[in-house]
Order: sequence, then C-alpha cells, then structure tokens
Amino acid sequence: MTAAAPATSDAAAPAGVIADPALRRTVLRWEIVGWLVVFFVASFLHFIFELSGFSTIVAPFGSVNESTWEHLKLFYWPGLAFAIVQHAYLRHRVNNFWVAKAVSAVMIPASVAFLFYAYIGVVIPIDGKGTFLGTIVITAIAVTLGQVAACRILVDEPYGERARRIAIAILVLMGVAFVVFTWAPPRIFLFENFAFYRYSGEFGILKDYTPYLVFK
Repeated sequence: MTAAAPATSDAAAPAGVIADPALRRTVLRWEIVGWLVVFFVASFLHFIFELSGFSTIVAPFGSVNESTWEHLKLFYWPGLAFAIVQHAYLRHRVNNFWVAKAVSAVMIPASVAFLFYAYIGVVIPIDGKGTFLGTIVITAIAVTLGQVAACRILVDEPYGERARRIAIAILVLMGVAFVVFTWAPPRIFLFENFAFYRYSGEFGILKDYTPYLVFK
C-alpha cells in the first residue's frame, strides 16, 4: 500500500502536462484577456494619482513621479487583481497557478525596465528624448512576455507545493515593496524622478507637481 500524497490547494489540478487542446485554448484566451487588462489598466493607473487630486490613498497604486520604479508598480496591481479573478475559475483546471502569476508579475516589470534603459540608451544620444510610441511598444512587448510565460507554466507539469509557497511569498513581498517604497524609496537612480528624460533629484511623493501636470 502506498501512502497518500499530501493535500494541497491545487490537489484537484491535472497531474501532468496539460495536453487537452480545448483546455489549452481556454488558458490562452484567459491570458489574452489578462494582457488587455494589464496593458490598459496600467496605462490608466499612470494618471490616477493626478486624477485623484494627489490622494495619498491612491498613491500606492499609481505613479507618484516619473521614476522607473513608479512605472513598474502599475503592472503589478492589475495583474494581481486579474489573477484573483482568474483563480476562481481555473485553479482546479490548470497547474502551477500562483507560480505562473508570480513569474508574470516579475517578468513584466523586469522586461519594462530592461527594454526602457536599452531604449533610452539608444534614443537619448540621438534625439535627446524618447517618444510616446516607443514606451507603448516597450509596454506591449513586456506584457506579452509575461503573459506568454504564464500561459506556458499553467499547462506545464506540476512544480509542487514548495514552488507555490515561494510564488505567493514573492507576490506578497512585491506588493509590500511597492507600497513601502512609495513613501520611503531608496536614493538610487531606479527611484529618482526621470521627468522629461532627465533626472531631477526628487524621490517618492513630490512637493510640487506643477511642472509635471498632464491634466491642467
């Protein structure tokens, strides 16, 4: 007689690689919807702090300055909200749900940062500034990479309970970091206001937003 496997929250999920074409298509459709949610909600969150009248309640969810870090958190919150909704429908039909979401949550902002610095490293010496189209393309590529990674992990063989716990811990720590660093950012370039493609020496919530207003 063999011992029963320890129960986990994903105990009813498939035991191996998901080969069912219909289920794989379902996963793909969910991740396409996730792409739309992350891309467009992140774009909206870029302006929500100003639209809220610079409310401190809204500050952890929107960009409070033009630093790279403040743009990275814009992708985390819609991705997390979508994952919570998606979990209710797919948790017993796919594998590695929280691992997939954690990988996506890390990959998207990491890709945004890498592509952005590569981009400005090319365009600033040439033109002195970037373009709106350039940032849109960077965002689209980064979100695509994250969603593709999630899609592949969701149909892969189970990674185990330890991986699930690590993934959840990563998601929690990311959320805490995005909240804490809104008010207490480290004094390094990643957190420095980079408005108009120039570092201003400002960090966190600014004393004066007049020069940076979009909706005047």
